[in-house]
Amino acid sequence: MKLLMLGGTEFVGRAITEDALARGWEVTVFHRGRHAPAPGTRALHGDRTAPGGLAALSEGRWDLVVDTWGGAPTAVRDSARLLSGRAGRYVYISSRSVYAYPAPAGQTEDGLLVDGSADAASTAYAEDKRGGELAALDAFADRALLVRAGLILGPYENVGRLPWWLNRIARGGPVLAPGPRDLPIQYIDVRDLARWTLDAAGAGLGGPYNLVAPVGHATMGTLLDACAAVTGGAADLRWTDPAAILAAGVEPWTELPVWLPGDESYDHMFGGDVTRALEAGLRCRPVAETVADTWAWLCTLGGRAPQRPDRPAPGLDAEREAALLGL
Repeated sequence: MKLLMLGGTEFVGRAITEDALARGWEVTVFHRGRHAPAPGTRALHGDRTAPGGLAALSEGRWDLVVDTWGGAPTAVRDSARLLSGRAGRYVYISSRSVYAYPAPAGQTEDGLLVDGSADAASTAYAEDKRGGELAALDAFADRALLVRAGLILGPYENVGRLPWWLNRIARGGPVLAPGPRDLPIQYIDVRDLARWTLDAAGAGLGGPYNLVAPVGHATMGTLLDACAAVTGGAADLRWTDPAAILAAGVEPWTELPVWLPGDESYDHMFGGDVTRALEAGLRCRPVAETVADTWAWLCTLGGRAPQRPDRPAPGLDAEREAALLGL
């Protein structure tokens, strides 16, 4: 297989690139040159947002294109149109954010979607991702696979959610753990996303798929307990009632990464139906493996994970945490 990876040097793109290389595929990485691609790839450079930025892709043929773009849909539109006659299939890594808010628990791929346009400039994340989907479909029709991922964790994470919890718990002492402990959460390990995506594309699948672990795969308790175990067990997890956290003005998801209280935002993010992906071969590794491998990767970086410049670094201020715990 010949893969053209649009991006491919960070997080999701990097994981997909490495999975493809492990399969013995021939991988071309098209990127802006800000980060080194994985060894063993062929690199092409260009900026999809600049005039003439796709010139390096004017020649060549590929069996598969994978695109992780999350900005203006026009970038997906222009790339897909340019490649439609020279690539077998096009995978767009989308998001479950394309479902109109609030999506009910049990939402399938047939749910109501936000408005989007392939011809739009960058507006908001959900609309941009939907516009990217439409751009892929317009150019490739049933040869387009739309991977609607949920929360993504694992090695190479550059958003900071699991790295923040690992670093906080590694410092030890009393830790504000947002309850309830048995609150189910849904995420996908980036390597499981990569494996499923390439398997599905290779099998000729098309259309939308929710891609996240099934409900019940993980809870806040199993996630934070795994963090405590892998970092040495010196932390004292103080499970705290959601009402007390919200009353203190703490922002779910941003100040306490991953966590959402049990409201409509929770159902929207953590209630997705993944039957279709499971039937198409989705397998999810244990929580402890995701956490341990992310910690091992983080340690190679001295504990400092990369941070996307377009995303604010998450986490709760130490003084606010202490005040909430009555310390």
